[in-house]
Amino acid sequence: MPTRFRTMSRLALAGTSLLTLTTVAMAQDQAATTAESGATVLEEIVINGGSGGVITADGYVGKSSATGSKTDTPFIQNPQSISSVTKQQLEDRNPQTLLETIAYTPGTRVGGYGFDPRFDSFTLRGFDVTYNSVYRDNLRQPGFGSSLFKTEPYGLEGVSILRGPSSALYGPAGAGGLYNLISKRPTEEALREVEVQYGSHDRYQGQFDFSGPVNEEDPFYYRLTGLLRESDTEQVGVPDNRAYIAPAFTWKPDEDTKLTILGEYSRTETGGTAAYFFDGAAGKVTDIFAGNPAFNDAIQDQGRIGYEFEHRLNDVFVFRQNARASWLNIDADWAFASERNEDDPTLLEGTAGTYEEWLNTYTIDNQLEAKFETGAFEHTLLGGIDLTKIYWKSLNGYGSTPPIDTDNPTAGRPVGPIAFQTKTVQDQIITGLYLQDQIRYDALTLTLGGRYDWVSTDTDDTDLTSGTVGTTKQRDRDFTWRAGVTYETQWGITPYASYSTAFSPNGGVDVETRDPFKPTESEQQEIGVKYLLPNSNTLLTAALFNIDQKNSLYYEVVTLPDGTVTNAQVQRGEIRSRGFEFEANTSLDNGLSLIASYTYTKTEILDGPTGTVGKEVSSVPNHMASLWAHYAMPEDGALAGLGVGAGVRFLGSSYGDDKNTTTNSSRALVDASISYDFAAINKDFEGLKLQVNATNLFNRRDSVCSAGYCYRDQGRTVIGSLKYSW
Repeated sequence: MPTRFRTMSRLALAGTSLLTLTTVAMAQDQAATTAESGATVLEEIVINGGSGGVITADGYVGKSSATGSKTDTPFIQNPQSISSVTKQQLEDRNPQTLLETIAYTPGTRVGGYGFDPRFDSFTLRGFDVTYNSVYRDNLRQPGFGSSLFKTEPYGLEGVSILRGPSSALYGPAGAGGLYNLISKRPTEEALREVEVQYGSHDRYQGQFDFSGPVNEEDPFYYRLTGLLRESDTEQVGVPDNRAYIAPAFTWKPDEDTKLTILGEYSRTETGGTAAYFFDGAAGKVTDIFAGNPAFNDAIQDQGRIGYEFEHRLNDVFVFRQNARASWLNIDADWAFASERNEDDPTLLEGTAGTYEEWLNTYTIDNQLEAKFETGAFEHTLLGGIDLTKIYWKSLNGYGSTPPIDTDNPTAGRPVGPIAFQTKTVQDQIITGLYLQDQIRYDALTLTLGGRYDWVSTDTDDTDLTSGTVGTTKQRDRDFTWRAGVTYETQWGITPYASYSTAFSPNGGVDVETRDPFKPTESEQQEIGVKYLLPNSNTLLTAALFNIDQKNSLYYEVVTLPDGTVTNAQVQRGEIRSRGFEFEANTSLDNGLSLIASYTYTKTEILDGPTGTVGKEVSSVPNHMASLWAHYAMPEDGALAGLGVGAGVRFLGSSYGDDKNTTTNSSRALVDASISYDFAAINKDFEGLKLQVNATNLFNRRDSVCSAGYCYRDQGRTVIGSLKYSW
């Protein structure tokens, strides 16, 4: 099997939130005031506020969002570690994938599976969060098997990251935390831009973004974002083509009511595998493509349509209802060479396969928020009920592929049609009731919340060769809760402490026993401090955490009943993760913006397969650090219009398997950017900007092993962009 994902199915999900109308108005007033004074201006506030956790930010510094509590709450009042990737960061770094988007956030381990444009796989605080911790606009975005929704960064306003177990509001979720991807929304002011890009590996892309009022009289606003890309990659037979369109529409008849509709459709073409051949005898990853260019197509279509509705009933109550329907279909072929021919070592033998999957999800979240006082205490009380329905179907077939001739490794090797041999269908319904109270007394904020979830999962597992059908019905339920406290001192320093829990029902089945997985449970203790520097647009945060997780899923090489050897998900006993995180974000009036982070993570397997107890989880470095700085030259200087940026991402050494018998070396990857605003030459060129971004500038391509499977880091990419805004 070419990848751990082929037999993987896991699900965990989340909820939603909104900014209040008062907060939006205050943010807009503040933006106007700072603009008049010449100071740095807050990012443009979208017309529908924060129903999806929209970030209020000043340059690189996120100030508040609804991601941490489903109510608009300043970051310093949230009793958990929270970070943001702001709109300005996205513009300066120009990320092309979700992994590049979040690469500079603390605790986030990207690149654990090397170069692979098919999936955005990553860990947070030592725990895999690919399937159960990615949310879109605060609503659940589940994943099963190879059915993972692809993220187009150009369609994002930003990303909010809440670290640690978060089921008290969001329902089934992972131990590491959650990533809330915030879609672009309609704006009050007109916004128009078109852009063309050219980059490494014959990469061609055109994109556009239009927004504003429909007309001058009616309270209707729109946004339309899209792109078209045709590109090769560093791996022969693995393209990176995409068509993307995202319409959005807002109706705001008065100050008490608003409705926003968000849509998206995309089609992505890439490869069924992107792995390199691992030479077991030599113990290293080669530069030989382990797949077959003639049998390596993967096409994914996906779409979503949803709405965010808010109505203020009176001075106390606000009702919100957010809903979305999403679907995807992926059709892929793959081949994978895993060993040398015993008689002729210049030939590499392997297997091949084909699969098709469908994933349909429907989720709705109903919320009622009340703001009131009881004596000296101010309350923000939130209650809600949400419902998620998921349908997943997977067809799989296995066969053979002609061997690779290492003297001509890129030659195509035709493979005949492979029939499907197994079919898996899963239906899952998740219902959750939650209640949270944020109690404010002077500078003290106490957050208490709890939630009860009911999960129903029905699985039909069919052997298409024999016609045998296995049916399993699974019923899971759990109560999760969170308690936290923050105290804002007069010096701007805010210490906090919290306890939180999470559980996650796991989609998919054990490939050996064919039994469904048990739910994963976790709990966290966290203490930290947040410091918003007075008279400076700078936010510093630090946190100490301890997380215990039971019934977690991980990857292991297993032998199936038919003799097939594959890298599959199995369920581990217990993992503990302890660590320290530090983050600094700033955007200053002198044109300098900076993000920096350091993370220490120590994972330990407390209960697991023989040989793993007491060991560390594979591919989780003890030490990670990152630094990105961008400087815009003074407008009255000789280099006016020029902007330069540079960053480094350091990954310490880690283990290549859970028995800790192999080691991944430490590495530092360098990124850079340079841009020029042509308005500095002549005002007639206002809105015209040229920018060049480089990722992994020095083309470092070390090997990296996870769960005993080895990959190679993605090499250097350089992208030039010419954008015109008006």
